[in-house]
Amino acid sequence: MGQHASASNCNPAHFRRLSRRGFLTVGALAGAGLALPDLLRLQSAQAELKDYSNFEGTAKSVIHIFLPGGIAQQESFDPKPFAPIEYRGEMKQIKTKIDGVQFGETLPKTAQIADRLTIINSMTHGEAAHERGTHNMFTGYRPSPAIQYPSIGAIVSHQLGTRNNLPPYVCVPNQPNEFAGTGYLSSSYAPFSLGSDPASNGFKVRDLDMYAGIDDSRFATRRSALEAVNEHFRAIEKSDKLAAMDSFYDRAYSLLSSPEARNAFDLEKEDAKTRDAYGRGQAGARMLMARRLVESGVRLVNLTYGGWDMHQNIVSGFKRLMPDFDQAFSALIKDLEDRGMLDDTLVMVSSEFGRTPKINKDAGRDHWPKVFSVAMAGGGVKKGYVHGTSDATATEPDLDPVGPEDLFTTVYHTLGIVADKEIMAPGDRPIEIVDGGKVIKDILA
Repeated sequence: MGQHASASNCNPAHFRRLSRRGFLTVGALAGAGLALPDLLRLQSAQAELKDYSNFEGTAKSVIHIFLPGGIAQQESFDPKPFAPIEYRGEMKQIKTKIDGVQFGETLPKTAQIADRLTIINSMTHGEAAHERGTHNMFTGYRPSPAIQYPSIGAIVSHQLGTRNNLPPYVCVPNQPNEFAGTGYLSSSYAPFSLGSDPASNGFKVRDLDMYAGIDDSRFATRRSALEAVNEHFRAIEKSDKLAAMDSFYDRAYSLLSSPEARNAFDLEKEDAKTRDAYGRGQAGARMLMARRLVESGVRLVNLTYGGWDMHQNIVSGFKRLMPDFDQAFSALIKDLEDRGMLDDTLVMVSSEFGRTPKINKDAGRDHWPKVFSVAMAGGGVKKGYVHGTSDATATEPDLDPVGPEDLFTTVYHTLGIVADKEIMAPGDRPIEIVDGGKVIKDILA
């Protein structure tokens, strides 16, 4: 039976690109995420040694599924079947596994796993522009002209560090926007991006393949040559800076040569039945990749799917995009559950805002940040629960409004991160990870 609610990181110094980087496959340092060598080098140079033996939290990893453009709550998780047609729209509603709760008609598979979900139908903020709303839903902060805040992925990378020699923060397929980056934190906490879509033919992860013609034997020979060169300079300079650089290259080589690390990014390791269960399109490949990554040790995976800015023809837009999402998302939740991973993997589906209560003249809906929905599962949140409500026309929250600061404080809480902890921004300015949020205790199991 389900329940329903009633009521010191300075920016890194510029570094020289040494010729020995030629031993590794190198991608450009760009907005799509750091290339692997640069990422590992910065992390090695700046990461603090921490003891995580006393780590407490209900979630070990997070899969953040972001639906860019602003998905309509009325056609997805918060339909209004009793509202006038100009508000409820043309789409039908379907029953879910939560008593008395309905979803939009294009979510039949998700409706059948709703008893594993928490739905927040009272998300709210005040930013109706895409960029500003996206900032809110990646950082937990309103945008500021004075400072760029770090994304949740960068914070998780900063606070929890690496695990199993894998990047702590990965974007699938690429860093989706500037607000998914490091903000005032060092670039060493930037995401590692795949570089291409895992649904594409011949998919390969940027930086995990050696140059053409370099086999394992030649790779080992080059590593030995590098070690000999390093030993020569070490004897001359007697500098532990060089030792630190060696440590960076050791990590990069380890990732390139580790079958476990490379296999984490290889969808071909999945059997055909699993691939088919998720679906062979973008949504399926990206969510299956996310499951493989958290299973292998990545702490936070951010993936994007679709374009939900449906100012026109919202019905056809949902019928085109949602079936693949519905199949992949429901498969992801069941797969995590079957593998015993759901209880310690937090899955969150979000968007920058919702859509207007009324259908517009072009049969679409416009931007609406006053109320929208977020879906969550696993990682210590309740199963079969709806938190908060919107009013009869999905115009504003009716009960228990939730701001981004509350959502992010709660997510950090599940990871064992104290959201009001202060970290240092440039100029030795202490800034809380999240300012003013509260843990939403009602959604926790």
